[in-house]
Amino acid sequence: MSEPLPERAGSVPARNTIVPLGVVFERRRIAHTWQEWRWKPVAVIPGAPAIAQPALLREGDGWALYHLATLDLELFADETKDYRLNLSQKSPLVYVLWRSEASMPDGQPEPFRVTVCHSETQDYLDGGDVAADGVVMPVPVLSLLQAYVRTYHVDVPFKKRQRTPLVRARQAKDEYG
Repeated sequence: MSEPLPERAGSVPARNTIVPLGVVFERRRIAHTWQEWRWKPVAVIPGAPAIAQPALLREGDGWALYHLATLDLELFADETKDYRLNLSQKSPLVYVLWRSEASMPDGQPEPFRVTVCHSETQDYLDGGDVAADGVVMPVPVLSLLQAYVRTYHVDVPFKKRQRTPLVRARQAKDEYG
Protein backbone atom coordinates (compact mmCIF):
# COMPACT_ATOMS: atom_id res chain seq x y z
CA MET A 1 0.00 0.00 0.00
CA SER A 2 1.32 3.39 -0.95
CA GLU A 3 1.51 6.13 1.66
CA PRO A 4 1.58 9.88 1.01
CA LEU A 5 4.64 11.85 2.00
CA PRO A 6 4.36 13.39 5.46
CA GLU A 7 2.81 16.84 5.33
CA ARG A 8 4.76 18.25 8.24
CA ALA A 9 8.20 17.51 9.58
CA GLY A 10 6.87 16.22 12.93
CA SER A 11 4.74 13.40 11.50
CA VAL A 12 5.86 9.83 12.18
CA PRO A 13 6.18 7.57 9.13
CA ALA A 14 4.67 4.10 9.22
CA ARG A 15 7.05 1.19 9.88
CA ASN A 16 6.35 -0.21 6.38
CA THR A 17 6.55 2.98 4.38
CA ILE A 18 6.14 2.93 0.60
CA VAL A 19 6.43 6.06 -1.52
CA PRO A 20 5.84 6.16 -5.29
CA LEU A 21 8.69 7.83 -7.17
CA GLY A 22 8.54 8.76 -10.83
CA VAL A 23 11.84 7.96 -12.55
CA VAL A 24 13.07 10.53 -15.06
CA PHE A 25 15.69 9.54 -17.65
CA GLU A 26 17.60 11.81 -19.98
CA ARG A 27 18.21 10.63 -23.53
CA ARG A 28 21.14 12.49 -25.11
CA ARG A 29 22.60 12.16 -28.61
CA ILE A 30 26.26 11.12 -28.53
CA ALA A 31 29.02 10.86 -31.10
CA HIS A 32 29.71 7.16 -30.97
CA THR A 33 30.20 4.53 -33.64
CA TRP A 34 27.88 1.90 -32.19
CA GLN A 35 25.41 3.92 -30.15
CA GLU A 36 23.32 6.92 -31.14
CA TRP A 37 21.85 7.76 -27.71
CA ARG A 38 22.96 7.67 -24.10
CA TRP A 39 20.32 7.10 -21.42
CA LYS A 40 20.85 8.17 -17.83
CA PRO A 41 18.54 8.62 -14.82
CA VAL A 42 18.57 12.27 -13.76
CA ALA A 43 15.74 12.72 -11.22
CA VAL A 44 12.91 11.16 -9.26
CA ILE A 45 9.49 12.73 -8.72
CA PRO A 46 7.96 12.03 -5.27
CA GLY A 47 4.30 11.01 -5.36
CA ALA A 48 4.22 10.63 -9.16
CA PRO A 49 1.21 8.80 -10.60
CA ALA A 50 1.61 5.37 -12.19
CA ILE A 51 2.09 5.47 -15.96
CA ALA A 52 1.36 2.86 -18.61
CA GLN A 53 3.75 4.22 -21.24
CA PRO A 54 6.86 6.41 -21.02
CA ALA A 55 5.96 10.09 -21.14
CA LEU A 56 8.06 12.77 -22.83
CA LEU A 57 8.50 15.64 -20.36
CA ARG A 58 10.78 18.02 -22.29
CA GLU A 59 13.09 17.95 -25.25
CA GLY A 60 15.70 20.11 -26.86
CA ASP A 61 18.35 19.89 -29.54
CA GLY A 62 19.84 16.41 -29.11
CA TRP A 63 18.28 15.63 -25.72
CA ALA A 64 14.96 14.67 -24.15
CA LEU A 65 13.63 13.94 -20.66
CA TYR A 66 11.27 10.99 -20.19
CA HIS A 67 9.21 9.84 -17.24
CA LEU A 68 9.89 6.13 -17.85
CA ALA A 69 8.26 4.51 -14.83
CA THR A 70 6.80 5.04 -11.39
CA LEU A 71 8.35 2.71 -8.83
CA ASP A 72 7.80 2.21 -5.12
CA LEU A 73 10.50 3.28 -2.70
CA GLU A 74 10.18 0.88 0.22
CA LEU A 75 11.69 1.63 3.62
CA PHE A 76 12.55 -1.17 6.05
CA ALA A 77 13.32 -0.70 9.74
CA ASP A 78 16.22 -3.18 9.64
CA GLU A 79 18.08 -1.12 7.00
CA THR A 80 18.23 2.16 8.94
CA LYS A 81 22.00 1.79 9.43
CA ASP A 82 22.43 2.05 5.65
CA TYR A 83 19.93 4.91 5.45
CA ARG A 84 21.96 6.82 8.06
CA LEU A 85 25.10 6.36 5.97
CA ASN A 86 23.30 7.74 2.92
CA LEU A 87 22.00 10.71 4.94
CA SER A 88 25.51 11.43 6.24
CA GLN A 89 26.81 12.09 2.71
CA LYS A 90 27.20 15.61 1.35
CA SER A 91 24.41 14.94 -1.12
CA PRO A 92 22.11 11.98 -0.20
CA LEU A 93 21.05 9.89 -3.18
CA VAL A 94 18.16 7.81 -4.43
CA TYR A 95 19.59 4.89 -6.41
CA VAL A 96 17.84 3.94 -9.65
CA LEU A 97 18.43 0.32 -10.70
CA TRP A 98 17.85 -0.32 -14.39
CA ARG A 99 18.53 -2.64 -17.28
CA SER A 100 20.35 -1.30 -20.31
CA GLU A 101 18.47 -0.21 -23.41
CA ALA A 102 20.65 -2.58 -25.46
CA SER A 103 18.88 -5.56 -23.88
CA MET A 104 15.36 -4.11 -24.30
CA PRO A 105 13.33 -4.76 -27.47
CA ASP A 106 12.03 -1.16 -27.65
CA GLY A 107 15.49 0.39 -27.23
CA GLN A 108 14.60 2.17 -23.97
CA PRO A 109 16.15 1.41 -20.59
CA GLU A 110 14.02 -0.43 -18.04
CA PRO A 111 14.13 1.00 -14.52
CA PHE A 112 12.89 -1.68 -12.11
CA ARG A 113 13.77 -0.54 -8.58
CA VAL A 114 14.52 2.59 -6.56
CA THR A 115 16.23 2.46 -3.18
CA VAL A 116 18.06 4.66 -0.69
CA CYS A 117 20.13 1.73 0.59
CA HIS A 118 23.66 1.51 -0.82
CA SER A 119 24.03 -2.14 0.31
CA GLU A 120 20.99 -3.21 -1.68
CA THR A 121 22.35 -1.34 -4.69
CA GLN A 122 25.69 -3.14 -4.36
CA ASP A 123 23.92 -6.51 -4.14
CA TYR A 124 22.21 -5.87 -7.49
CA LEU A 125 25.46 -4.71 -9.08
CA ASP A 126 27.23 -7.93 -8.09
CA GLY A 127 25.21 -9.80 -10.73
CA GLY A 128 26.64 -7.70 -13.55
CA ASP A 129 23.51 -7.32 -15.72
CA VAL A 130 22.13 -4.25 -13.93
CA ALA A 131 23.14 -0.60 -14.01
CA ALA A 132 22.70 1.68 -11.01
CA ASP A 133 22.90 5.44 -10.85
CA GLY A 134 22.32 7.81 -7.97
CA VAL A 135 20.17 10.88 -8.38
CA VAL A 136 19.85 13.72 -5.91
CA MET A 137 17.32 12.92 -3.20
CA PRO A 138 14.36 15.35 -3.38
CA VAL A 139 13.63 17.35 -0.21
CA PRO A 140 10.31 15.55 0.57
CA VAL A 141 12.04 12.15 0.40
CA LEU A 142 14.96 13.49 2.45
CA SER A 143 12.56 14.71 5.16
CA LEU A 144 10.71 11.40 5.17
CA LEU A 145 13.94 9.39 5.40
CA GLN A 146 15.27 11.54 8.25
CA ALA A 147 12.01 11.08 10.18
CA TYR A 148 12.05 7.34 9.46
CA VAL A 149 15.62 6.94 10.75
CA ARG A 150 14.85 9.05 13.85
CA THR A 151 11.85 6.85 14.60
CA TYR A 152 13.11 3.34 13.84
CA HIS A 153 16.92 3.28 14.08
CA VAL A 154 18.38 1.25 16.95
CA ASP A 155 22.14 1.20 17.49
CA VAL A 156 23.37 -2.37 17.82
CA PRO A 157 26.63 -2.56 19.76
CA PHE A 158 29.50 -4.37 18.11
CA LYS A 159 30.37 -7.64 19.85
CA LYS A 160 33.78 -9.06 19.27
CA ARG A 161 33.64 -12.81 19.10
CA GLN A 162 35.76 -14.82 21.48
CA ARG A 163 38.57 -16.80 19.93
CA THR A 164 38.54 -20.49 20.55
CA PRO A 165 41.82 -21.92 21.82
CA LEU A 166 43.86 -23.97 19.36
CA VAL A 167 43.68 -27.72 19.73
CA ARG A 168 47.12 -29.25 19.83
CA ALA A 169 47.86 -31.65 16.99
CA ARG A 170 48.47 -34.57 19.38
CA GLN A 171 45.13 -34.09 21.15
CA ALA A 172 43.35 -33.77 17.85
CA LYS A 173 44.95 -37.02 16.62
CA ASP A 174 43.89 -38.89 19.76
CA GLU A 175 40.35 -37.54 19.61
CA TYR A 176 39.80 -37.90 15.89
CA GLY A 177 41.96 -40.87 15.02
